[in-house]
Amino acid sequence: MSRAAAPRRWVVGLTGASGAVYGVTLCRELLAAGCEVHLVVSEAGWRVLKEELGWDAAKRSDTIRRELEAESGRLVYHPQSDIGASIASGSFRCEGMAVVPCSMGTLAAIAHGTSDNLIARAADVTMKEGRPLLLVPRETPLNAIHLENMLKLARIGVRIIPAMPAFYQGPQTLEDAVRFMVGKVMDNMGIAHNLYTRWGESYED
Repeated sequence: MSRAAAPRRWVVGLTGASGAVYGVTLCRELLAAGCEVHLVVSEAGWRVLKEELGWDAAKRSDTIRRELEAESGRLVYHPQSDIGASIASGSFRCEGMAVVPCSMGTLAAIAHGTSDNLIARAADVTMKEGRPLLLVPRETPLNAIHLENMLKLARIGVRIIPAMPAFYQGPQTLEDAVRFMVGKVMDNMGIAHNLYTRWGESYED
């Protein structure tokens, strides 16, 4: 008897940069696509979720379940403090990891291999195992340290996907701009989607 194929598994980190909606939307789209999502939210990330989206940061597991578990697919939530979580080991099998949005502090920790929290450790594991690592920085303006850290990571194959929505597809709402950025992340994950109209395609309804 053949064994059913396991769902594609991705690790998603959500940090304290503005733009929590990008990470939340990515999780929803991955789950809807049938992927298994292992989510980590930093302490600052929870503050941004509360301030930007109104999420309850006091009852975190319940909040994650309420906001995301209703989507199709599977979701596993890992507290940032759980440095011994499954995703902290290279033996954990997954497609790769995306940090969306990625703060400059988290980007620096990844660039310098400090691994002092679960997001940084999981990213370090992703790189050492040769798996795709995607970072979506959301900061402006950028100073030389930010740029040097991004360049350092880009040179070793990390995908840097800044939160820079395009306008050629004629976005009408903020949601359209968010969907474009999430679509760009999913393009780099190799996951099919219909989140935005691609250049050269029809823009008519």
